[in-house]
Amino acid sequence: MNLLSRRSLLAIAAVVDIAIHARPDPVAAKHLAERHQLPPRHLETILQALVRAGILKGVRGPKGGYELATERRRIAAGDIVRAAMNADDEASFPEPHSVLVNDVIEPEIKQASQAFLAHLDKISVEDLCQRADKAGFNSSSDTSDFAI
Repeated sequence: MNLLSRRSLLAIAAVVDIAIHARPDPVAAKHLAERHQLPPRHLETILQALVRAGILKGVRGPKGGYELATERRRIAAGDIVRAAMNADDEASFPEPHSVLVNDVIEPEIKQASQAFLAHLDKISVEDLCQRADKAGFNSSSDTSDFAI
């Protein structure tokens, strides 16, 4: 059982992918979508949420795309999940309201969610990039993690 929503999992994958491939040019959403076998429209809402959260930076122009807004060692997986969970399309789902949900289920879910996010906060994009490098996914030999 996966505790992450597909949206959150994709957000983490997108940020790590951008951290790996954003040298020397930003990563185009089109290329990111191709690598993850998704239609670009599914990715755009997540990418925009990550830009609003200050995790990614959007670059306009013919060589535009997305790059990290800060050093990858400073971006926690928990931050990415929070940004994905706050994406605009979440508001379209109705939220249940009842005594059972409010007084019994929701407090337990909140506690479990806090523990889950606390663990994700300990995992940086740098950690995930290092694992990707060991697994052979790193496409460049550049080990620097941030450019101004």
